[in-house]
Amino acid sequence: MKNIYFMTIDLGTSFVKAGIYDTEGRCLAVTQSSVQSDSSRPGVFVQGGEEILNNVLSCVRRVTGIFGSESSKIAAIGFTGQMAGFIGVDKEWNDITSWSCSLDTRYVPYAEKQMADFGADFLEISGTNAPLMAPKCEWFVEEFPDQARYIAKYMLISSYVIGKLGSCRIEDAAVGSSYITWTGLADVKTGEWSELLCKRAGISRKLLPRIVKYNEICAHLDSKMAKIMGLKPGIPLVAGAGDKIAGCIGSGILNTGDMIFEASSYGALSCLVDEYRPNKTQKDYDAIPSLLNGQFYIHKYLPGSGITLKWFLDTFSETAMDWKRAFSSIEESAKKIACGSEGLMAVGLLGGSAMPFDGELKGAWIGHTWSHKKGHFYKALLESYGYELAATIDSMKKMYPEWKDHTRIKMIGGGADSIIWAQILADVTGYEFVRLNRNDAALWGTAVLTGSGIGIFQSVKSVTERTIQEKDCVKPDYDNYEKYQKYKVIYSDIKKDVHNACAKLKNAL
Repeated sequence: MKNIYFMTIDLGTSFVKAGIYDTEGRCLAVTQSSVQSDSSRPGVFVQGGEEILNNVLSCVRRVTGIFGSESSKIAAIGFTGQMAGFIGVDKEWNDITSWSCSLDTRYVPYAEKQMADFGADFLEISGTNAPLMAPKCEWFVEEFPDQARYIAKYMLISSYVIGKLGSCRIEDAAVGSSYITWTGLADVKTGEWSELLCKRAGISRKLLPRIVKYNEICAHLDSKMAKIMGLKPGIPLVAGAGDKIAGCIGSGILNTGDMIFEASSYGALSCLVDEYRPNKTQKDYDAIPSLLNGQFYIHKYLPGSGITLKWFLDTFSETAMDWKRAFSSIEESAKKIACGSEGLMAVGLLGGSAMPFDGELKGAWIGHTWSHKKGHFYKALLESYGYELAATIDSMKKMYPEWKDHTRIKMIGGGADSIIWAQILADVTGYEFVRLNRNDAALWGTAVLTGSGIGIFQSVKSVTERTIQEKDCVKPDYDNYEKYQKYKVIYSDIKKDVHNACAKLKNAL
């Protein structure tokens, strides 16, 4: 398998990345470019489809330039990236709606109405407490009827990019099965669009792309696009998986009960299970179809947690500091502060809660006095995410008692570089947090799926086992664990109070 290479493209919220991998898991070249967004008005956060596509083209062109003549040996391209949102296009693949993810909150009133009307069906059938495509479609049709009448397909951003790179017919638009949960329109157990949910949301199934497997070839690279990218035409384009699930695969979360926390822009906890059992009371995790039929990743994500931490540093650090220095400085300050942040508590969900769905909730700090400094506020944010994870783990253990003895969680993402965050999570949850030897889990997981899609890798599991090792393990301090148990309860109560206060503030606008 020498001289066989895979390209992976990550369609992130803030960046597009392109990487080239060999069959041994080595990243041979990687580039990234920033994606511009329109957030000029409150609640608005959209990114033009053509702009994202141009970022992909330029990013790939740069990475093939770095890799040189060997780029001609790239055997396939796989895709990962944002898992929730929508883009509507016309019959010629022209962008009608722009890409709108959860940060574009104009859809929230429609989501709240749909959740009130048939939220139980969302959870039972589509496996989600936080549908996006279903309410976003209704929002766009209601608010922009003149543009909506031209829409031929609603899809995910990976579907759009694959379709454009492959010059596909609109009827051939495809979406990988890992993306269907947060549409709120699919049956996660059958892997098909749900007639009931589509009818209730008022969306024709003809307007939705076909659902394909993670490692299915969806199209082949068009000659015009290939020339721009510095690649040979006809390269297979493999569906891949959303970034959270690609990260699970690239970290070896392939055995029942395996757990992982991705400390990234949208922090996320995932666990692989053999069947989907929704917690209809707490509604604090969703279910995403896995690579294997019948298995699911039950999943909780924290909207904008990593974005919030960066916002905190950007807003409250010295302007002369670069980001790395600011991060190092605040970490040192927080490290010296006792658990509980000396009576300061935060609600770090500045963009609301996804699981359970709560569009009213915003951020808060409470209990601060003149003695609290920046380090206290930062640590309180980290602790708030620990409380969220701990509550979800308790819920998962209740619904899946057979794996209650699992006590280890792998940790990936940029936040895994923070030893203090890993320690806080271990202390709050009582679990060991294992950091890995590579920080490119989503890209590597996508490369593995790509190799599987063209028949190079016969076993995804065996490939990940030989390419992933543990770097270190952060164990809980059980004295701190006991102290944090009372804070978990207080956090739950405070979050309810913050919700009520935010609702009053909204009504006062």
